[in-house]
Formats: sequence, structure tokens, C-alpha cells
Amino acid sequence: MSATAMGAIPQMSHPPAESAPTREAALTVLLRQGEATAGELADHLTVSVQVMRRHLRSLEDDGLVEASPAQEGPGRPSNRWRLTIKGQGHFPDGSDHFALGLLQSMAGNLPAETLQKLLEQQALQQATVYRGRIGDGPLAQRLDRLVELRRQEGYVAECSPDPDHDQAWVISEFHCSVMRIAEQFPCVCDQELQLIRHTFPDCQVDRVHWRLEKGHSCGFRLIPSCDG
Repeated sequence: MSATAMGAIPQMSHPPAESAPTREAALTVLLRQGEATAGELADHLTVSVQVMRRHLRSLEDDGLVEASPAQEGPGRPSNRWRLTIKGQGHFPDGSDHFALGLLQSMAGNLPAETLQKLLEQQALQQATVYRGRIGDGPLAQRLDRLVELRRQEGYVAECSPDPDHDQAWVISEFHCSVMRIAEQFPCVCDQELQLIRHTFPDCQVDRVHWRLEKGHSCGFRLIPSCDG
């Protein structure tokens, strides 16, 4: 009945305060070097390998790093760690300021309908990417995958069955990575609605909550089409 109990927002671990500098330093090293083993990170940060592995597992639980085995000589393969998309987003990049400035410039120099068409085109392109990544399968499974993708992009998202509509689902987003932009350009929210519609063409998709209007989340109801 649940898309991996999709209503559960992942619980972030809270390491002791004294471990925070080591965690941040490990993330910074991975950002600069691309990837590293636990041993390499331990040497760089002058901590034991055992301590470093504990930090890496904690960071992995938080979705900030991921590992893949690599054979570097005799014996067992060593895990090479790298930042996830979420881990990359842990570092401020100013992209929201750039996007906001770009939209302000476009809005001042382009007709409103041209700006709207550009946003619609972007929604179509992103939906194509999403559909490729969530694949085929039951709706609940595809929703589960989309929610995970959105979380990696900085959204705090969940999905659960709609108690008021049989066979329907509601995606709720409690934190939006483009909220600052949407406050000045609500048309970006229309783009988000179109994005969900294009990602799930076999569903009727409607907005049921909107943070700019009221409430604490944005929500989209998906009802499978009769011919879907």
C-alpha cells in the first residue's frame, strides 16, 4: 500500500558536536579530490581508519557520500568514496542567485508568453530525464523513484496514498530547492506542475497544496488514467 512507505521522510543522523569538523573536512577533501578511500582520508585528516570509516558510514546514512569497490592490489577491494548529488549540494554554489538574476533579466526583455514557453520547454526536457531514470513499472514504484530523485536535488519530499481518492497518490514537498525563485516568479510553480504531468503522462495530475498560497507544503495529486 505504500511506495516504500513513501511517506517517511529520511531521518538524518546527528553526530556528536566534536565529530562535525571531521565530517566537514572529509566532505571538503572529497569535493577537491573527487574520490578517496577511507585510508587516504584518514591519512589526510590524521585520524584512524576506524574513526574515518565510522564518519563515512554516517555520511552515507545521510545520503552525502557513496562508495564503489576498487581493486588496488592483492586482497579485498577497497571502497572508493565520492560525494553524491546531495553531497555536492552541501556546498553553497550561488546557483539560485544566478537563476534568479537570469529570470529577472529574461522577464525584463522578453514577452511574458516567450518566457512561459521557455519554462514549458525546460519542464518537458526535465520530464524526459526523470522518465528515463524512474523507468517503467507500477505507479507506486515510479513515484518512489521520483521522490528519491527529488530528495537528491534538495527537496524534502514524500509520497503517500490519498485517503480521499481510491488509487490516487499525493506527492508532498515540504522544502523546495527553488523556493526563493518561486517567491518572485510564481510561474516557476506552474513549470513544476507541468513537470510532474509530463513525467507521469498516464495520470491526471493536479496541485492540491501550494506554499505560496497557504500551508507548509506543495502537493500534487496523481490519479491513474482509465486507459493508463
